[in-house]
Amino acid sequence: MAKEKVTIQDIADALGISRNTASKALNDSGGIPEETRTRVIKKAIELKYKQFAYMETDGLLSKKTGNIALLTTNMPNTSHFGSQVISGLERRISTEGYNLSIHIVRDDERGEQALPVNFDASAVDGIVCIELFDPAYSRLLTELGIPVIFIDCAADAVYPDFGADVLLMENEHSTYKLTRDLIASGLTEIGFAGDFNHCKSFRERWIGYGRALTDAGLDIPAERSILDDDRFFLFETDWMERKLEEIGDLPQAFVCANDFIAVRLMKALKNRGLSVPGDVKVCGFDDSSESRIVEPHLTTVHIYSSDMGVKAGEMLLSRIKNPTQPHQVAHVYTRPIERESTAQA
Repeated sequence: MAKEKVTIQDIADALGISRNTASKALNDSGGIPEETRTRVIKKAIELKYKQFAYMETDGLLSKKTGNIALLTTNMPNTSHFGSQVISGLERRISTEGYNLSIHIVRDDERGEQALPVNFDASAVDGIVCIELFDPAYSRLLTELGIPVIFIDCAADAVYPDFGADVLLMENEHSTYKLTRDLIASGLTEIGFAGDFNHCKSFRERWIGYGRALTDAGLDIPAERSILDDDRFFLFETDWMERKLEEIGDLPQAFVCANDFIAVRLMKALKNRGLSVPGDVKVCGFDDSSESRIVEPHLTTVHIYSSDMGVKAGEMLLSRIKNPTQPHQVAHVYTRPIERESTAQA
C-alpha cells in the first residue's frame, strides 16, 4: 500500500498546534514566534513534507532571509510563460530562505539607464531578468557586482563578454524539427515570420529553421518571409494583412517565432479568404493557451516554464554561493507538438 502524503495537518498534530499556525510558519507569513517557526520547519524536514523532504535541519534555520529581485519589462500576469517561470523560481528560492520582489523596468528608465525607483541594490542578493533584451541595460545590471541571471537575453549577446549566467528554453533543435517535418511532408517553400533580432530565443529559432532548409538543399526565402521589426506585430492591428499583400505569392507554410505571431498570421490569412492548413500551413512556438483555442489548433513547441523557473533559481543560488565560478549558458529541453494547423489534406 502506498504511503500517504504528509500534510500540514500532520505537522500540526505532531507538534500540538493549530493547522493555521503550522501553515503560517511554513510560509513565513508573519505573526509567528521564531521559536515556533523553527519547530514547525524542523518537523516538516523530519516528516519529509514537500519541498522540505531533501533538506537538512542543521544550519537551515539559522540562515538569514535573503532577497532576490526580479526585473522585467512586463507585468508577470500578462505572460503565461512569465507567470509560470516566476512561480517555479519563487518555489525554489524560498526553500533557501530567499524572498522574491518584482520590479518593472519602464521604457524611460531603460532609455535613461536608470534602475527602477523601488529597487535598492544594497538590499539585493541576486537578480533575475526576464524580457530584458537591451544590451546597454543588461550591462548596467551586470556591472552592479550582484549575481545576475538572464532568462533569455539580447539577440546579439556575445557570451564571453556578457558577464552573467543565461538560461534559455531549447529553441534551435525544436524549430529544426518542425521545419524538417514540413519538408518531409513535401513542402519546399517555407517562410519565417518574426523579428529574429528581438531576442536570443527568436534568433535561435531562426537558426534552426534556416539549418533545416539548408540541410534539405532549399533556399531561405526572405522575400516570402516576414522579418520586420518586432513593434509592427504589436501595435499595428492591420499590419499583418498589409504585409501578406506585399508578399503576394505566399509560401506553402510559415514557421513563426512564437504563438502570438502565428495566431495573428492565421487571422490575416483567413481575412484573405485562405484556409489553414489547406492553403498555407502555420506553426508557432510556446504552446500558449491561445494555441489550443485558435481554430485550427496550432502546431507549436511546448516550453516547461515552471521547470525553467526552478532551474533559474538553482543557477542563481549556485552563483550566490560561489560568485567566481565560470558563467553558465543553459538550455531546458522543449517538445514539438503537431496539431491541425500543419495537418495534411
